[in-house]
Amino acid sequence: MSLEISIEQGDWASLGNTATAIRRQVFIVEQGVSQKEEWDGRDPECLHFIAREQGHALGTARLLPDGHIGRVAVLSEARGRGIGVALMQAAIQAAHVLGHVQVELSAQTHALAFYERLGFKAFGDAFLDAGIPHRHMSLRLSD
Repeated sequence: MSLEISIEQGDWASLGNTATAIRRQVFIVEQGVSQKEEWDGRDPECLHFIAREQGHALGTARLLPDGHIGRVAVLSEARGRGIGVALMQAAIQAAHVLGHVQVELSAQTHALAFYERLGFKAFGDAFLDAGIPHRHMSLRLSD
């Protein structure tokens, strides 16, 4: 049985505590990213997204003012249920509404196929970010 996923959209002041808890668990605890690298100081300028299922916050993402999507994270117990897709669709739609002609992201290489299924195309060479291999990806938004 699939439960309904809702996406909340807002600023750091309203969603920051929830996003922090999810990102701390996924990036710092699970993946070993340093706190200094995770908290880059850009959150107050971003549009944030929280995915909820029956009121429980299970995932987050952010949209930077330049059209980059980042910090996409879903708690381990909730993966594989469409939460990441719902977050990405919300961020892409918000970017479109804000007038961006394309969105970009830096994907961990193990997640390339996930983003490709959403229409993103990888470009450039692989690089390390926080010790994790990444590739740049972009998605052209239709008019």
